[in-house]
Amino acid sequence: MLSPIKPNDEAQRLKKLQDTGVLDTEDEERFDRITRLAKRLFDVPIALVSLIDDDRQWFKSCFGLNVRQTPRDISFCGHAILGDQPFVVKDASLDPRFADNPLVAGEPHIRFYAGYPLSLGDGSNMGTLCVIDDKPRRFSDEDLRFLKDLALLAESELSSAQTAYTDDLTGISNRRGFMQLASRAVQHCQRMNSPYSLAFIDLNDFKIINDTYGHSEGDIALRHMANLLRANMRESDVFARFGGDEFVVFLSGAGREAAEQALDRFAGVVERFNQINRHTYPISFSYGVATSSMSTPRSLDDLLDEADTKMYQQKNAKM
Repeated sequence: MLSPIKPNDEAQRLKKLQDTGVLDTEDEERFDRITRLAKRLFDVPIALVSLIDDDRQWFKSCFGLNVRQTPRDISFCGHAILGDQPFVVKDASLDPRFADNPLVAGEPHIRFYAGYPLSLGDGSNMGTLCVIDDKPRRFSDEDLRFLKDLALLAESELSSAQTAYTDDLTGISNRRGFMQLASRAVQHCQRMNSPYSLAFIDLNDFKIINDTYGHSEGDIALRHMANLLRANMRESDVFARFGGDEFVVFLSGAGREAAEQALDRFAGVVERFNQINRHTYPISFSYGVATSSMSTPRSLDDLLDEADTKMYQQKNAKM
């Protein structure tokens, strides 16, 4: 069996996949409509919208299988995302790459596979729209065109999902995207018996910036803050513009001391930014941190409430 290699842009690809906010979400008719149509159109027992995560392929829409995910190292879709053309296997039992694959040797006894990579426009493939049969078959040029047409519909839905979870002004996650991503991060930390913290951040004097220099300058300040978060937070951290001039950061694996140190370092980054760019106004912020320990795990809502309260306490102490 040949396990799929990982694309050269794997880190960027995974970040973009996470940013869609689609992973581990409930069934949605807009995706099921596409796979249902593919199943009927190609007369196959299985049709999937499959998203390739770090070590698994997860099915956003799944007709014909009784599982929601399988390991990435045995996936056909892991191979399909490596190119920008349809990936077709006419008879997997005769293909040395797949003949001893457990999905071929055992259930669901894959013989035929056709997958079209799903991209969000920058060349990074998130997953595939694929159809699967337990019998060998041919796939005509017309079949490929139909598969591409359906894949473009799936891409459109993924793009709209990404938009729904992304802040238009700053390009980072919005409140909805944060709640989706951070909720999964909480579950992961709890499974790993690892601490986690949340920082609630509020820009100082944002109203003064808007009133003095105009709202367009206020928008620039928000974009600067988002870019600084993007450049200086860890890949495992989840950050977002929560609303207005408020930002939040979820820090996986960080207890209170580590979280406070991370925010202190970030304050230093912002200060250096002010010194280098010498805006008419400096960018500064107040923050509050809430932590969940391994012995007393806490919900995301609890952390948000406490961190928000502490942030306002710090802001008021500066006035």
